[in-house]
Amino acid sequence: MIAKALSLHSLAALNRDGRLLFAARMARMFAYGLISVTLALYLAELGFSGPRIGLLLTLTLAGDTLVSLGITTTADRAGRREMLIAGAALMIGAGIVFGLSANYWVLVAAATIGVISPSGNEVGPFLAIEHSCLAQALPAETRTSVFAWYNLCGSVATAVGALVGGVAVDGLQKAGLPALASFRAVVYGYAAIGAALIGLFSVVSSRVEAAASRVENPAPVFLGLHKSKRVVFQLSSLFAMDAFAGGFIVQSIAAYWFHERFGVAPSTLGAIFFGANLLAGASALSAAALARRVGLLETMVFTHIPSNFLLILVPLMPNLPLAIAVLLLRFSISQMDVPTRQAYTMAMVDPDERSAAAGITGVARTAGAAISPALAGLLLAVPALMSAPFFLSGGLKIVYDLLLYRKFRRFRPDEKQASPS
Repeated sequence: MIAKALSLHSLAALNRDGRLLFAARMARMFAYGLISVTLALYLAELGFSGPRIGLLLTLTLAGDTLVSLGITTTADRAGRREMLIAGAALMIGAGIVFGLSANYWVLVAAATIGVISPSGNEVGPFLAIEHSCLAQALPAETRTSVFAWYNLCGSVATAVGALVGGVAVDGLQKAGLPALASFRAVVYGYAAIGAALIGLFSVVSSRVEAAASRVENPAPVFLGLHKSKRVVFQLSSLFAMDAFAGGFIVQSIAAYWFHERFGVAPSTLGAIFFGANLLAGASALSAAALARRVGLLETMVFTHIPSNFLLILVPLMPNLPLAIAVLLLRFSISQMDVPTRQAYTMAMVDPDERSAAAGITGVARTAGAAISPALAGLLLAVPALMSAPFFLSGGLKIVYDLLLYRKFRRFRPDEKQASPS
């Protein structure tokens, strides 16, 4: 069964548009990985304190929340391709401003309005709209596998981006470039990839656009949802809690913690998160096989809990090799809930609600994650509390897992026989 999940068979269903969306995903995640490892270090090089860095990262995610909400809830009606292009334009704008300005409040404005990822994870409207396009083109039985490959491709691209970002900064500095200029070169590279995304989205065909709903007498539409409002908002509240927990230890903060705790150089940080993201991608791919055996919800919950126990253990390790080993072990199972969560959400809603449902749940995650980096920044500024973000993140995520299972354990979207209580 695992061999079946790891095969390329499920990708045969992808048409030209699907392949373009996969290419866009990989380019975008490479850009996110490129900047995530160096962003906090760049801001520190600009002279900003830990609390100010944390606040800026929080406002970055908060801005992405508003951008995503506006774009994804209108994409099915206004045009999915146009909204993807708009998101790429916001990536370019954020990258250019971050490269040109050293003014804190200008950077705050660019981070709030533009699209930039401090975590190495998806931000902005892209994920929700691409999921809707892919779900529309795929039979239900292949969605989890294709979403798993989609996540694997993204994780590999993030890993390569993180490695390239760290190595590029070190290499440019060794070549004689000042530290600040080396970081800015990475930021401009991020903006250039945004321009490449516009090219990719421009040649996607009209077949990715949403079809009109065939539901008779649908419920009133709110934020792009009609029948599925209740279940989407229930899921969103739980996903927000999970993301709030994860925001304590976004990749930029984790990289900063390793740098401060063990004196790890940027190139080594890039290598660490290269390996971590590769393992995360492999874990997402194996989720399809497990989900067929035990179910989507069970895969989401029962792989996430041990992953978060491992996260709590990272700062308890007495030396760098053990801390890296536990982090990598954690990443090896950390993403098995992602494609299952995505397939679960898509299965719960009508086709013309998919961009909105994915967008609202995604915005809930971004909103939850937007608050905690600022809190983590305050903790990082106190030497005795530097490890607290790991404990808070892992503990809250375990609470989320238990609440999610309790709420939705009777609901099977493929059976349509029960509803959450």
